[in-house]
Order: sequence, then C-alpha cells, then structure tokens
Amino acid sequence: MSLAEKLNEIREGAKQRIPEELRLIMARGINELRESGILDSVLKKGDSLPPFRLPNQTGDLVSSRDLLRRGPLVMTFYRGVW
Repeated sequence: MSLAEKLNEIREGAKQRIPEELRLIMARGINELRESGILDSVLKKGDSLPPFRLPNQTGDLVSSRDLLRRGPLVMTFYRGVW
C-alpha cells in the first residue's frame, strides 16, 4: 500500500470515528492556519533545518551541529498528550 493510499485510509477512518461537530472544529482550525499565511514560512522539501540545541533524556543540551559531525541525523516528532 502506498503512503497516499494509507493516508486516505486514515482520513476515511477518521470520518467514522470522529463526531461531525469535532471534525468541523478541526477543519475550521486548519483553514484558519492556512489563511494566516503560516505555510509561507514552513520548511519545504530539500530545505535545511537551522542549527538547534535540545535537551537529551538526561537534560543535557545536545547540539545538532555536533550530531551532524558524527554522521546523518534523523529526527522524529511525536504529537500527543503526555
């Protein structure tokens, strides 16, 4: 299954799981973000991420530049409630 097919499957499943009134609220929020112009400033495919420093699992700051000196860097973003 292609990524596009999987994403479409997820969208269709959401229509059955998420009540209509909540889907309308989510759609309104998405449209407001689009209309705000925020998409004009997001990174695009092929763009470089600016250098950054973030805490690791022990709270020590880790530099992206230091990590990149050791080789390729893969980042994962998690979304959710903790």
